[in-house]
Amino acid sequence: MAEFITGMKRTNYCTDLGVSDIGKQVSVNGWVQKTRNLGSLIFVDLRDRSGIVQLVFDSDTHKDLFDAAADLHQEYVIAATGTVRARSAEAVNDRMATGAIEIAVSAMRVLNAAQTPPFHIDDKANVSDALRLRYRYLDLRRPSMSRYLMMRHRIVKEAHDYYDRNGFIEVETPSLCKSTPEGARDYLVPSRVHPGKFYALPQSPQLFKQLLMCAGFDRYMQIAKCYRDEDLRADRQPEFTQIDLEMSFVDADDVMTINEGFIKQLFKNVLGVDVKTPFRRMPYAEAMARFGSDKPDIRFGLELTDISEFAENCSFKVFSDAVASGGAVRLICAPAGHYSRKEIDGLSEFIKTHGGSGMAWIAVSDEGVRSSLGKVLTENEIAEIVRLAGAGSGDLICIVCGKSSGVYTALGGLRCYLGEKLGLIPKDEFAFLWVVDFPQFEYSEEEGRFVAMHHPFTMPRTEDIPKLESGDLANVKADAYDIVLNGYELGGGSIRIHDGNLQKLMFNALGFTEEDASERFGFLLEAFRYGTPPHGGMAYGLDRLVMLMTGSDNIRDVIAFPKVQNASDLMTGAPDFVDDKQLAELSIARTALEKEGAPAQND
Repeated sequence: MAEFITGMKRTNYCTDLGVSDIGKQVSVNGWVQKTRNLGSLIFVDLRDRSGIVQLVFDSDTHKDLFDAAADLHQEYVIAATGTVRARSAEAVNDRMATGAIEIAVSAMRVLNAAQTPPFHIDDKANVSDALRLRYRYLDLRRPSMSRYLMMRHRIVKEAHDYYDRNGFIEVETPSLCKSTPEGARDYLVPSRVHPGKFYALPQSPQLFKQLLMCAGFDRYMQIAKCYRDEDLRADRQPEFTQIDLEMSFVDADDVMTINEGFIKQLFKNVLGVDVKTPFRRMPYAEAMARFGSDKPDIRFGLELTDISEFAENCSFKVFSDAVASGGAVRLICAPAGHYSRKEIDGLSEFIKTHGGSGMAWIAVSDEGVRSSLGKVLTENEIAEIVRLAGAGSGDLICIVCGKSSGVYTALGGLRCYLGEKLGLIPKDEFAFLWVVDFPQFEYSEEEGRFVAMHHPFTMPRTEDIPKLESGDLANVKADAYDIVLNGYELGGGSIRIHDGNLQKLMFNALGFTEEDASERFGFLLEAFRYGTPPHGGMAYGLDRLVMLMTGSDNIRDVIAFPKVQNASDLMTGAPDFVDDKQLAELSIARTALEKEGAPAQND
């Protein structure tokens, strides 16, 4: 290839050039975005990762080059040399970074021809997600995708620079680990050398970074790859990246303060946004009660109102029974508008898809009220709900009852849906907060036991350790903290347990036998015997952070080669079958079902 570009190697990226370069001879390399043949002039928009510059081929000065340019097509790869000149006044394009200049080409080579791509390489092209991901290498040529990945690079660089400047040491931790299932499913990797045994891909570097604190490294960070075998959604992938860190001899305030500094620097240097610190702190119980979410979007109101005290003695048995059984009745009051019966029924269906059994409603107007409760509550009772909701003319009161967790989920989801639908959410605002005072445990109906809300290594509040010892798990709070941005959990962490006896007590509370704990985490408990400092840390979801900073609404946009909803890769075809020889080396046999779907094996 070298002989093809001799003398025409890039001197500038396309958008490096401007009016200050007029008169200079330059060489640019890239892809043909489009061509326009005007008879005696051919204009070619040349694109590289920085953007587009216009090339001009003139038949009067370079007939051979003009003829060659006439054969150029979209996505041809070319090298061009020429002189930067000003565009005529009427040809200036203010929408382009290089709209005031063009390059009069004096030499050009086609470095590679291209077939017509399956879609136009343009942000305006209407292309299905499946086609974009099937040809991801073409999708990544689009300007928006290029910007996303370049911003991701800048964010990672800021993380390295900030934490290095604050004394953090970057250490890589293993990708082949021991499986310690507790929470999401592990991705397992069979061992050829140890037949029947498996490694696990790490769900996080949690145990290793705690061991690094045991090792005395004091401050650790890593841009870490993590893997979880779980159902996907718009902001989740089976493999994802964390900005991971840990600190010794600190409390929660120390961890939060240093990370507020990181966010402040990051948003200033990358987006030019001044983030005010310190961030607001909100207890978990308050977040749930007011917003129905432990990651509340505080850019708008529409908060939940608890009317359980009223409902306990009202004439509607569904409400009173919900309270009597330990549940709750809560509402949100949607602001003034015209809500048709069809729209209200749609909101009720929305509630059902978010875990609620249904929705009662009261529509307030100057003429009076309409309500689904008209036959089960008195006029005075409906009027009291209107008063408790603070509703005025045009408002719609949405009421949900049941278990508190289900009510929070349903109304929290409805709140965000209505906030978006009604235009209540300011789009140019970044609203950070810390959610603190999480419960240490949550009860899993599926497993019939208490499980760790964060992970088994989270330190309980010191004052709640006696409750842990007595088995009052529902009332133990964790020394944990999540950083939230605009309704997304940006990251989270905690102070860790550093005492072996307390860690054993935690395992016992989670239902681990001594043998189970030793089998899964014996190496950590062993390390705790040799002088472990108090420590804590956190991790950011890098992909989610980039998504929010770029303004994308899908995490796949900011990952170079993502998976789709069923965790497959449309471009490479992964996951896929492997041949029987590879399976035999790993001491793995196919099941009958797998054999039906597997391709025929060559002899």
